[in-house]
Amino acid sequence: MPSGGGIPQSSMLTDNFQYSLGPPNSGFSLFLAERTKKIHFIRHAEGFHNVETTIKGTNKCLERKEGDPPANEHPLYDARLTEKGINQAKALKEHLAHRPSGGRSFTAFDLVVVSPLTRTLETAQHIFGTPRQPGMPAFMFPKDDAPPPRILVREECRERWGNYVCDGRRPMREIMPEFPNFDFSELEHDEDVFYTEEREPEAHTCARAVQFLEWLNKRPEKCIAVVTHSSFLKHMFMQFGADKAPQDKGDLQRLAGNCELRSIVMCSHGVKDAAELKPMTKSGAGSTVSMAPPAPMGVSNAPP
Repeated sequence: MPSGGGIPQSSMLTDNFQYSLGPPNSGFSLFLAERTKKIHFIRHAEGFHNVETTIKGTNKCLERKEGDPPANEHPLYDARLTEKGINQAKALKEHLAHRPSGGRSFTAFDLVVVSPLTRTLETAQHIFGTPRQPGMPAFMFPKDDAPPPRILVREECRERWGNYVCDGRRPMREIMPEFPNFDFSELEHDEDVFYTEEREPEAHTCARAVQFLEWLNKRPEKCIAVVTHSSFLKHMFMQFGADKAPQDKGDLQRLAGNCELRSIVMCSHGVKDAAELKPMTKSGAGSTVSMAPPAPMGVSNAPP
């Protein structure tokens, strides 16, 4: 049976997905097929902040010092992609164009969800091209072709904010003209009300990641791409995989590289589907799920 974007629900078969997030105490999991969906997480391509931290060998170059101008005046604030990063995104586009999925010779998506930071928006733009105009139904496109995906911008999947200047975002009134047909309608703030001088607490980032998964779970689409960030993904995946084989756990939880594609199958257990999601705030992520706290992550010099 086709999903809303035209991808058959049976497309989960023979797709070589590596991870299932569930409680397989027996060593395996059984899911009702109609409760599963495929989520393709993509970390943004190389940004200028990644180059700077590689040159300096530390993230300290992304921090403001006493007496420095405001963070939003720093040249790496809401950093853009480098030419190498643009080429990385184009290479992933080519890979997806020849990656079999759902009985097709390529991978198509019902929906693309993107962080509102410039580097993720640019990554999505170079991978997916011009998106389907908001409100345009899929049946307006030829039946033999996959329609362009909708690209929806959501604040919940942005990078762990604070302290590093690259993790603030420009006002949306500046960003939106650069990305025609991207759907910004679900953002609530023009200015970045979340960025602070202090790093977002790990517990908040973890709860925000689970809230985002809850939101994905409520979506009707069956095949979704998410363009996001390394630290956000780290905080998300560290909360899963405790009962997996060591290699699978390591593959799931390791830090994602620039423009890396990591695909999972997500299954709803059906017990939280009706729960109302609260808006994300600085002090509370709004998740309805109580997760066991992840093990301490320690200090990482990996660029955001």
